[in-house]
Amino acid sequence: MSDTFALPLGKPQSAINPWLIAIAVVVPTFMEVLDTTIANVALRYIAGGLSSAETDSEWVITSYLAANAIVLTISGWLTTRLGRRNYFLMSIVVFTIASGLCGIATSLPQIILFRVIQGLAGGGLQPSSQAILIDSFPQDKQGTAMSVFGIAALIGPIVGPTLGGWLVVNYDWRWIFYINLPIGLFAFATSYILVRDPQYLTEEKERLRSRPLNFDYIGFSLLTLLVSCWEVVLSKGQEWDWLSDPFWRVQSLVGAFALALAFFIVRALRSKNPLVDLRVLANRNLAVSVAVLFSSFCVLYAASIALPSMLQTLFGYDAYQAGLVLSPGGISSITMLLIVSVCLRKGVDARYLIAMGLVVLAASNYWMSHLNLSVSPSHVIWPRMVLTAGLGLIFAPINVAAYMYVPQHLRGSAIALASLLRNEGGSVGVSMSQTIRERRDQFHLQRQNEFIDVLNPYMNSFSEQSTVFFYHFNGDHAASEKLALQALDTLRQQQALSLAYFDVFWFAAVIGISLVPLVFLMKRTIATKRQHLAAD
Repeated sequence: MSDTFALPLGKPQSAINPWLIAIAVVVPTFMEVLDTTIANVALRYIAGGLSSAETDSEWVITSYLAANAIVLTISGWLTTRLGRRNYFLMSIVVFTIASGLCGIATSLPQIILFRVIQGLAGGGLQPSSQAILIDSFPQDKQGTAMSVFGIAALIGPIVGPTLGGWLVVNYDWRWIFYINLPIGLFAFATSYILVRDPQYLTEEKERLRSRPLNFDYIGFSLLTLLVSCWEVVLSKGQEWDWLSDPFWRVQSLVGAFALALAFFIVRALRSKNPLVDLRVLANRNLAVSVAVLFSSFCVLYAASIALPSMLQTLFGYDAYQAGLVLSPGGISSITMLLIVSVCLRKGVDARYLIAMGLVVLAASNYWMSHLNLSVSPSHVIWPRMVLTAGLGLIFAPINVAAYMYVPQHLRGSAIALASLLRNEGGSVGVSMSQTIRERRDQFHLQRQNEFIDVLNPYMNSFSEQSTVFFYHFNGDHAASEKLALQALDTLRQQQALSLAYFDVFWFAAVIGISLVPLVFLMKRTIATKRQHLAAD
């Protein structure tokens, strides 16, 4: 298999301009990250086009995330066995083909199958591209390199809803998959020409060629089980009433997840060649960084799901208009990434930038938790831009801090683990947003009922004025009173739902600010010149 894409003769990696390599590898990363959110706004269109229930169409998202998470953890093993360049190119090819197959799917089971294939291929793109960037740039330029990677990783979820909404409104839902075809071809061509394997990986590959595979089949089976259970519970937990599920589906899945996780941890710590080397978490910087990444992406995805849903449900926006409100966030994110790269080159401690980013992240969500039903688009755009600026402050510094003290031979495991938890943080954010919204909606509806009383002067005034208003049009007093009551109930439901959405933002703000003390458990992190990360 490794001979499929034989390493071409030409310049070694060090002789190629690293910025050309950066462009080549961030394009497929952007394509893969984009696909984690671009389908979110198209679920009801996919369900309608394939004659399926809208709730069942959620498996289009769940199947992709589960497959993506599973392959992330074995990307290091595949890299050493196949060669990073070969594995990267194969991932691009399979992802692109699977995207085309999703576009021509004629049933929901077909598109779920093709999304699984797409997720398996896409899982290798993020850690591979990140590792290529780390090996291509010296340590004093790691911040800049991670900023380039951050543009792809952060802009993808931001642009996804906008682009997806525009495509489904103006063309067809199938184009959210067809759009990957030209991008995939470009990514493959540029990566084939520019990307090379570094010498240490080439030597490692040759050393392992004559040895047994040493693949941890038991560990992989346990990982597949626990990730599958995790994703299904996150996707269907609220629909099945979580641990109160009368059919014991959630309870069974949680039990299977807990057992699989326990056995997986024991095996990973005892095995000489584990599927995922959890010992790498003994590195304090990495352990803290993956926790902050997990939580930050949880906050990002929670807000990214709640905000467009709120705009479409309460403000009457269509998918494209809601996406347009989110799109300016890309400007602040890119701007902040560029500023951060300069700060890192100047020797600013990455911990201070991460802490500042978390504070900004919390402040933006707190700002959005104080919106109301009378806001204009600008009132939503500005806090959204502040939120993405906070993510821009966090992303590059935390990637530098995470891997600076990781030995080179453990770097693959560290990147795979961080990518896995970043991806799962997004899944938790989506589930958290849906659960808080639905449960707090019921809570606020009950609280609203406390104020609907014949002795409440404000309710009586609203009812009288509404009755007069409707009577002016239909001349029927009894019908006008009924319409006034319906208007009151509609207002009650709108107020309750808006408060539920604001609770999502408030909870995200609490998560963001609570992570700040955790950052200072990391070691001092300042990049030095002319050194590569983890060169020891």
